Amino acid sequence: MVSCVRRSSLRRSRRRGGLARLPETPESASLVARSAMETLRKALIAGAVLGAGAGVGTALFVLVAPGEQQKQTMLKEMPEQDPQRRDEAARTKELLLASLQEAAATQENVAWRKNWMSGGGGKSA
Repeated sequence: MVSCVRRSSLRRSRRRGGLARLPETPESASLVARSAMETLRKALIAGAVLGAGAGVGTALFVLVAPGEQQKQTMLKEMPEQDPQRRDEAARTKELLLASLQEAAATQENVAWRKNWMSGGGGKSA
């Protein structure tokens, strides 16, 4: 129940043309505190869910990633580690560079050659 003093103060503020403002009560203060606590609770829950997701992702990554021995085995089995394959790749690069140097030195269109190893013998541009 509202006391007489509060009623009269409300009447006075209405007469003056001011807004009728309710005085702070413990109930309204607890509502403000409760809403702040709910916001904090939601933020903490969201942080916990995101943290749990990151933890699960990290754990899965650790489980799936190969170990050191598996990495070494995979590197040994790569085709670039084979000496014959490396020699073949080096020879191909040498041929390509030689073709590019020859193309830069001549006016002939070397792309029209049937055999790039031979000099001349194709259509010219």
